[in-house]
Amino acid sequence: MDIKEMIKLKNWVVIGDVGNETKYAYRILKRFECCGYNVSGVHPKGGKNIYRSLKEIPYKIEAIDLCINPSLGLEYIKEANLFGIENILIQPGAESEEILNYCKEKSINVIQNCALVQLQK
Repeated sequence: MDIKEMIKLKNWVVIGDVGNETKYAYRILKRFECCGYNVSGVHPKGGKNIYRSLKEIPYKIEAIDLCINPSLGLEYIKEANLFGIENILIQPGAESEEILNYCKEKSINVIQNCALVQLQK
């Protein structure tokens, strides 16, 4: 699956500081919402309308937008694997060798790209 196919999936989760208006995760979540996607935010601290883990999401997740520190991101990727989530979009700066190697080992489709750029098209 390439980025054009992945961005067509409709059930997303953005993992990052989605409650902070100054962060890219917030902007990405809002862009997905404005484009009509079914999307939720996940962050370790939770918050108003923000989940703490993927298991709390009330729908089948088709793809994850990873926009969080790689050290925290790896744990979310491992959780995603447990739930059979096979599509991960990694924002610039959220990647690590560990995450990329884990995805390869588990046959998770991972693309390094920017959702904000893709959702403008």
